[in-house]
Amino acid sequence: MSAWIKMILDEEADDALLDTLKLARTPHGTVDNVMRVHSLRPNTMRGHVVLYRAALHDDANTLPEWLQETISSYVSILNDCPYSLANHWANARHLIGDDARADAIEKALQTRTPETVFDGAELALLRYAEKLTRRPGAMVEADVIALREAGLDDGQILEANQIIGYFNYVNRCLNGLGVTTDGDIVGYYAKDE
Repeated sequence: MSAWIKMILDEEADDALLDTLKLARTPHGTVDNVMRVHSLRPNTMRGHVVLYRAALHDDANTLPEWLQETISSYVSILNDCPYSLANHWANARHLIGDDARADAIEKALQTRTPETVFDGAELALLRYAEKLTRRPGAMVEADVIALREAGLDDGQILEANQIIGYFNYVNRCLNGLGVTTDGDIVGYYAKDE
């Protein structure tokens, strides 16, 4: 566990915190530092878990999971958040399922040139993510219209908007508290050793 503020271990937690930690457990049975950093204020942990699961990993989402994770990774690159990038790029790479394609996508995201590997709706979403992350005050209705014209429906636009908004939130929380992946199992799909 690593952050610039105290994080409470399971064995030090009271019943209320233990209940919230149970909600925050990963498929591996652990609580990642992104959630444990809230342990001094379990209500924010609970809210964070609910927001995260609603934005990502929700069965109602229709954007492909690999694209949701790719958008998450791009926002994390734009915000220089190594914690979120480590986890969500591992997820995207797993879901892409093609190392050569994943390598090309990673390079394009890192160099901020998504147009070298994407077009159509996928490129439109990544451009929207970049503008919303870097210049939120410059957003105009035409940005949403461009997504519709690329073939996305309003529900998919909302999904992308929520993913982008969530990662802008969490990237700032993580960077602002010095949270690292020390002790975490990186990636939702990682195998527990």
